[in-house]
Amino acid sequence: MKKSDNRPLFKMLSKLKKRRAIEELPGGRYRLPSRKSERDAPSQKPSGEAPRSPQPSPLAGRDEVKGRLVLHHDGYGFVVPDSPMPQLDGDIFIPRDAIQDAMHGDHVLAKIQRLGGVTGAQRAEGRIVRILDRAHPTVVGLFRYGAQHNVVLPYDVRIQHEIEIHRGNELTPGLWKKLGFSGADETSIRLRRIPRLDELDGAVVNVELLRYPHGGASPTGRVIEILGRPGELGVDTEIIIRKHHLPHVFSAEVLDEAERGAKPVSESQRAGREDFRHLPIVTIDGETARDFDDAVYVEHRADGGWHLQVHIADVAHYVRTATPLDGEARLRGTSVYFPDRAVPMLPETLSNGMCSLKPREDRLVMSALMEFDAAGHMKSSRMTSGVIRSAERMTYTNVNKVLEGDPEMSKRYASLSPRFRDMKELALVLNARRNERGSIDFDLPEPVIEFDEEQRMTNITRSERNIAHRLIEEFMLAANRAVAAYLLHRGIESLHRVHEKPDARKVLEFEELARAFGYSLGVEDLHQREVAVRHGRVPAPAKAGRPDSFGHGRERGMKVALPGSELRITPQHYQRLIKKVVGKPEERIISYLMLRSLKQARYAAEPLGHFALGFDEYTHFTSPIRRYPDLIVHRILKWALDHPNDAPSSSKPHVATPPGAEAVLYSHKNLEEIAAETSEAERRANGAERELMDWKTAQFMEEHLGEEYDGLIISVQKYGCFIELFEVFVEGLLPISALEEFAGARCVLRERDHAIVALASGGSGRGRGSRDSRRGSSASSSVGAGLAPPVRIGGASAARLVSNPGKAASSPGRGAKPCQLEWHLGDKVRVRAERIDPMRKRVEFVLIPAP
Repeated sequence: MKKSDNRPLFKMLSKLKKRRAIEELPGGRYRLPSRKSERDAPSQKPSGEAPRSPQPSPLAGRDEVKGRLVLHHDGYGFVVPDSPMPQLDGDIFIPRDAIQDAMHGDHVLAKIQRLGGVTGAQRAEGRIVRILDRAHPTVVGLFRYGAQHNVVLPYDVRIQHEIEIHRGNELTPGLWKKLGFSGADETSIRLRRIPRLDELDGAVVNVELLRYPHGGASPTGRVIEILGRPGELGVDTEIIIRKHHLPHVFSAEVLDEAERGAKPVSESQRAGREDFRHLPIVTIDGETARDFDDAVYVEHRADGGWHLQVHIADVAHYVRTATPLDGEARLRGTSVYFPDRAVPMLPETLSNGMCSLKPREDRLVMSALMEFDAAGHMKSSRMTSGVIRSAERMTYTNVNKVLEGDPEMSKRYASLSPRFRDMKELALVLNARRNERGSIDFDLPEPVIEFDEEQRMTNITRSERNIAHRLIEEFMLAANRAVAAYLLHRGIESLHRVHEKPDARKVLEFEELARAFGYSLGVEDLHQREVAVRHGRVPAPAKAGRPDSFGHGRERGMKVALPGSELRITPQHYQRLIKKVVGKPEERIISYLMLRSLKQARYAAEPLGHFALGFDEYTHFTSPIRRYPDLIVHRILKWALDHPNDAPSSSKPHVATPPGAEAVLYSHKNLEEIAAETSEAERRANGAERELMDWKTAQFMEEHLGEEYDGLIISVQKYGCFIELFEVFVEGLLPISALEEFAGARCVLRERDHAIVALASGGSGRGRGSRDSRRGSSASSSVGAGLAPPVRIGGASAARLVSNPGKAASSPGRGAKPCQLEWHLGDKVRVRAERIDPMRKRVEFVLIPAP
């Protein structure tokens, strides 16, 4: 606050204190009165009115919460509770001075100290009471020599501490050997002169923590790996692997077990299995794939029906329960795929060897055999163990060429071409049935980095999906659903892939944003109730067409928006809107906003259904080479097939999982543990893949600083706009400071339509164009709000120009108020790549006038 505002503030505080509405604390701090103070305070009620009993807080008795600490690089953080707390709106805020000795990611016990907001949507602030479990046994960072002691600067900016490296602990065993030192005990270290090493100063290192921060003292550690120099080829991937603590080294014991199991299929292994080797079964994968875990076969019946076979590698035969190999697979949870390498869940002798369905080699499989009628309704399904010999290793590109009639590919795969055409026809039929159920398909592209022969990045493009991708997708969905339905019908507990209904508040937020484009999900009775916040005040809103009038006038009462009633939403609401925006300029934005409104899919021990797919039951069965939950489902399915007439008894407790088994049942508690672990492993892998892609993108754009691009505003925040470029598939930030420099005025976020507006009476007149991608209905809504429609000047727009209400937008004339600059979702802009933010690994743009 300005000094001139302090005097009335302290007068107000003094009055509130006299009325005992607040109480003063040491250090010039104030708070609402405690319950003891309230009891001691004289009653303000009329003598004839009975005092009200205080309403208990929904969090009473739950002031201590266990959860994971997520820190911001500015020092404050949030505790994400282990168990959902519906009465809280968001997570528990932890101020910087209440973090204590905790580090980002630690499992902590937090004490709630303050609650605000209204019942049912309270916001909590607290402090860290105790650290229950540390998240970082190691930290990756830059090594620096120092005068007093050496330090490592963590690459994770959310780790607030430098790691002290005491004398001698900077040397790895390799460096001790290089220097000719025979021992590394404390006595020998004190007696030796350890030189500064060029290969260590400024190097990227991995540090084992010997002491965590405590009582204000910095953590200490010792260097266990030297990964290379910043900017060297592959070092960025090594940093991400260690930053996210991805297990990436297989022990000798695990590798030995994998080698012993990776033997050619024998006659004894084929015994008791159904033989499919005579059928022209094929695998269809990407060009760079090496682990082929699914193969398919389709047959068109004479009655117009369809026979579909989906064969999945029998990983459970090679990875037995409670073995070192199984323990390593469970620890990893999933394979992680980076642009230049992969971190597999299983050793390559299995993942790319005996478990991979290579062409013209016998392989053991678990098979789902399904019968469909001509309309694509599943009539029956059967699961079995089998053996196949893949006829061909196909790629999505080549299958698509065959289906498009490419002469070369049609001739090369002449014997398989009719099968591919049958596959396409069946896939289209299955897709139509799935659409009837409301299944949602956003089809959003992903970035693909192109490399040259020397592994240098040459381009970043959008991934493309063709009909070959879609037919494999439809067949895998059908197999997953058939297995889930079979196990549910048998009453056998298993792992499920679940996707719950979206949160009402998220849907309301989406509706608010989509309304600017003239769209809506069309949910009936979707409304929100506004609840007044006691003692809360907000500044006066800006007058129509006068954003500079914001805060000029009497303060208003604060209100918060809450969902009005139970949300009655189905996937059909999303599906209908997707069909409306297909092919429209705003398709990318609306699809992105819809995706943000949905919850994240996860694994669970209960069949909660899959909202986005429109399925009542669903599981993951088709990728056991790279996903541990699929391996669990295979083991449970094997037990079900081995015991066709047995029903698991819920009253009889499950015994511990026997070691060395390939067919087992799991207890509900065990399934819950595996579901939680694998869901977390999936999030960890996704985070690592996303961060490295962002880093690679920043490295690519560093070579193109100063170049100009056309782009689309895909997100608007209070600190700026996120821009997606058209020429290359790169996303970056247009910071609000760049917008202010362009407009020559202060810019702010306007909440009601999520636009950034320039609070200028005059602007610089440098804006160009209008919203090329805006629907006509949006312009009319601006007029209805008292604003003139946007003005089109030139090509791609740099902003919206909105004139004074009631005046001509194109030529304000003498005495009229000039145009106002605005930036909205979906605006096309012309930008220049200006700098790379080293902390967030992203490119930042500046706005330039369109030509």
